[in-house]
This record gives sequence, structure tokens and C-alpha cells, in this order.
Amino acid sequence: MKSQIVLIRHGITTGNEMRLYYGSTDVPLAERGAAELKKLAKEGVFPDSPDAQYFTSGMLRAEQTFKIIYGDKPHEIIENLRELDFGEFEMRTYEELNSIPEYQAWITAEDLSTPPPGGESICQFNERIALGFKELKVKNELLMLKLRNQGKEAMTICVCHGGAICGIMDQIWPDESMNFYEWIPSPGHGYILDVEDGAITGRRKF
Repeated sequence: MKSQIVLIRHGITTGNEMRLYYGSTDVPLAERGAAELKKLAKEGVFPDSPDAQYFTSGMLRAEQTFKIIYGDKPHEIIENLRELDFGEFEMRTYEELNSIPEYQAWITAEDLSTPPPGGESICQFNERIALGFKELKVKNELLMLKLRNQGKEAMTICVCHGGAICGIMDQIWPDESMNFYEWIPSPGHGYILDVEDGAITGRRKF
């Protein structure tokens, strides 16, 4: 049985424009972000299917992105696919943080179990993202079972976050010589994952 899982990063936010560390803060899309999403939607960039099912992380920027792309289509929320929590570094710039010892200790730590103060370590984040993606895969498998006798392929679409997508891709292809953050797609873009018999067999970027 074949199917597809689509991971879409939300559009540009006010946090992106201000170059802030933000993850758990529920920032909205920027006007430019909304405009670019509308342009991409008009160009037909985003995958869709009459039998698709839809998910978001539930955060404002993901919900706003989903509405621009897919309108009022029903969707479910997978909270474990929310963005990394930067703790005390939330909504602050590199310039603001650079002279703070705790920040330097965090960004220079070779151990991925080191969290920012009051925040989430990469190890904790990866564990959470793995749970979220497992839930998404189970939902996809259930849709496959529902559609298999109709000769249709399932498509599961999720609008979430750059960090979450990085975590998913890094866990699927851990042996590729990619820095964790090199997996991150541009805002409003993402990956189509090919699924066959429950295993991820390929990917395409869009």
C-alpha cells in the first residue's frame, strides 16, 4: 500500500522578520507571510487530494497558514508537533543574548541534552517530535486502510514548523551528512514523503 505524508512549514511571521528566537510563543503570520502564501496557493504549489486528511500543530501561525492554503477544511491538531521551546530566550535576538553566559553555554554545548534556561533541549524536542510524527503516521495508516478497497492512495497533510520538520527528517534519514538545521524548508514550503507498507521510502521538496 502506498500513500503520502505532506509536511508544510508555516509562512513568514513577525518573529522571522525581527530575527527572534521564538517557538512556544504564539506569534502570528506577518502581512508579507500571508501574501506570499496566497501567491503560492494561487500557483498550485501545495499538495492536496479529494481524500486527504489534514492536521496542524494548533499554533496560531500554523492555523493561519492552513486557512490560507486549505480554507475551512476540517482538521485535527497534533500538539507534539509544536515548535521548540526556547525558554528564557524566547522573543529575543542574537544581539540581545550574545553577551549572556547562559546563552553562550547553550549555543556552544556539544551535548544536545543541554536546554536553554526554562526551555527544551534538542533531545527533549526530538523525543516529543518523534511521538508527534508517530501519531501522524498512525493516522495515515488508518486512512490507507479506509481507502485501499477503493483503489485510492491516502494523503495526510500537516502544517507545522521548521524545527519540527527538521526533527522529523533528521530522524528518518539520520545517516545523511546534513546538519540538523539544513533540513529546514523555506516558509510556506516543505516535503512530500512517500510511504509504502508503513515505511518512508522517499521524499520530494516543494
